[in-house]
Amino acid sequence: MSPLDTIAGSAHAGTLYGIGVGPGDVRYLTLRAAGLILSVDVVAFFAKRGMEGHARRIVTPLMSAGRHELRLEYPITEEAPVADPTYQAQIGDFYRRAADSIAAHLSAGRSVGLLSEGDPFFYGSFMHMWRRLECDHQVEVVPGVTGMSGCWTKANVPITWGDDILSVLPGTLDEDILADRLTRCEAAVIMKVGRNLTKVKRAIAQAGLLARAIYVERGTMEAQRVTPLAEVELDRGPYFSMILIPGQGRRL
Repeated sequence: MSPLDTIAGSAHAGTLYGIGVGPGDVRYLTLRAAGLILSVDVVAFFAKRGMEGHARRIVTPLMSAGRHELRLEYPITEEAPVADPTYQAQIGDFYRRAADSIAAHLSAGRSVGLLSEGDPFFYGSFMHMWRRLECDHQVEVVPGVTGMSGCWTKANVPITWGDDILSVLPGTLDEDILADRLTRCEAAVIMKVGRNLTKVKRAIAQAGLLARAIYVERGTMEAQRVTPLAEVELDRGPYFSMILIPGQGRRL
């Protein structure tokens, strides 16, 4: 038994593990996450059509040849708005079929590690599997370093001081709603920037926070970029991008 096995523990038969794989650098995995990735019978992961899958790419250094992998490929991602009935119907059916595929392995006594970028319970697709399977199967959630934590660390900015209240906002909100929320924020993280970057930047400017806003792209990864949002001229950001607005509370 290796030291990692002793510290992290191994997987149990018929158990689903929601494994947080962190913000992008495999070195930020927890010991528990790494131990389970090495020991589960099936490594499952979500991926866009034709893409490797971000979570799967993160754990590549831990994967050996011959591992049993379960690829869960989204039928649709950004082709339609989330509120579109077509999107909801397709993604709902996909989640049902994905849960059935995982359940088949669990019922056969195999352990399944479902990889999740960042933390499984923070904007993660894993939650849709958890909701469908946790009543009938053993499930363990393994927390991970969130993308926002990785980004503010690499940006070298404390996000909250003293009694600052942190707000986490999705960039998919309507521009006016986002601007209104931002006017009442002491510190903020804006997720799901991507194709919403131009709209989000306008909302931040409308709230009078552009001078404090920091754009982080691919935080903790090789192609990382950290720059003041005011200097960003892109129309849209990549999947791994977010905006930080650090608090300015009590500093002793």
